[in-house]
Amino acid sequence: MEFDYFSGNESTSNNNKQQNLLTSGWRPLQRDLDWEFLWQLAQNDTKEFAQKTFNLASTFSEVLGRNNFTWWANLFAVASENTRYEVEKFWNYITPDPQSPDHRYKDVLSTETPILQFVSRNSIPIDYVLNRLQEITVIRVLQILGRPTIITQYYSERDFYFPVEKFVSWERLDVVNTVNAYWEMYDLWLQIEPYDRGRRQYTLMAKDLAPLVNKATYDLAVMLSGYQSRVGKVHSQFPIRTFPADIQSFTDSLQQAVLNQNQLAVVVHGEPGTGKTAWTQAVAKEILMPLGFVIFILDHDAIANFVPPTYLERICIIINEADNLAQNRASEIAQSNNKTEHILSLLDGTLYQSVIDESGLQMKQRLVVLMTCNTTERLDPAMLRKGRVDLIAEFTQKFV
Repeated sequence: MEFDYFSGNESTSNNNKQQNLLTSGWRPLQRDLDWEFLWQLAQNDTKEFAQKTFNLASTFSEVLGRNNFTWWANLFAVASENTRYEVEKFWNYITPDPQSPDHRYKDVLSTETPILQFVSRNSIPIDYVLNRLQEITVIRVLQILGRPTIITQYYSERDFYFPVEKFVSWERLDVVNTVNAYWEMYDLWLQIEPYDRGRRQYTLMAKDLAPLVNKATYDLAVMLSGYQSRVGKVHSQFPIRTFPADIQSFTDSLQQAVLNQNQLAVVVHGEPGTGKTAWTQAVAKEILMPLGFVIFILDHDAIANFVPPTYLERICIIINEADNLAQNRASEIAQSNNKTEHILSLLDGTLYQSVIDESGLQMKQRLVVLMTCNTTERLDPAMLRKGRVDLIAEFTQKFV
């Protein structure tokens, strides 16, 4: 007699994991008989239904009809593990499967967590910070949703459920296989896939995720400069009312343009110390953030590799020292890189609207680009033409 060591170890591991699930609060999910489903099964899958019914009856006949055992021993054998397995297999066939995610939902948002930062030629800082933003968005959406209607997990040919009244957090939920959760109010599914070393992948699926994403990303800002990156809240040191009167008047024009246009580009220029950067932060805090814009403050390397995330409806990009980025392509320095072309295509919308996904979200996306520079003389002339830059202002007064 041969013993399969690996098979035995696998069986032991499965039993231990099942025991851990039960210990951590999971309960076996009892599948309910649905007479309409059973009738449809008997009508549309008659041959298979009859075969499986015959096989189950044959199993009982074989156990109860054994001659070399007493009648009471045969009766006990009905409750044996093998017989129960056959009964469960038949029961699972004649009862409908538990609810599962509808993968036809057009809005899907997924993230791995925790996000690991790798900086190399194939993984630049902008990738990490955008992945981190997506992770925060998914986690915030889950916080908004609260407790789901149902939580299920399938493992080792058995369905389990977690009592929602005992649910505390997703981090504390024991996940050994795919977990599905459903919120009936939002018609939204969450799927959790376990990875090694405690990492997981969360995937949200719904007919319309936008309202929840807008709530989750409210007041968020992303900063990327060199190897420093941060995802946090919008902050401004100086209110708009503290700026000179002409700048406040210009700000009023900008606010009206933000309300009327889906895409807006603004250039402010002036000598160092005139408050250009502080003004962009104030505009982000007081005007754009209340309207639901997510703020991106990007340096020259980040903007060269930036594509607006498709799951965000309103985006503001702040580019400081734009005269060092979108330089006149007639100069030798500008010819050595493609940053000018990247910014021009971003302002035109060709960068991210040339291909529209099925949801058409990019067509609804609103984009505001705020650029500061010391002088417009070094900017590429094509950048300042009408249709690319909508508003230009010069800051002349020293700002403290």
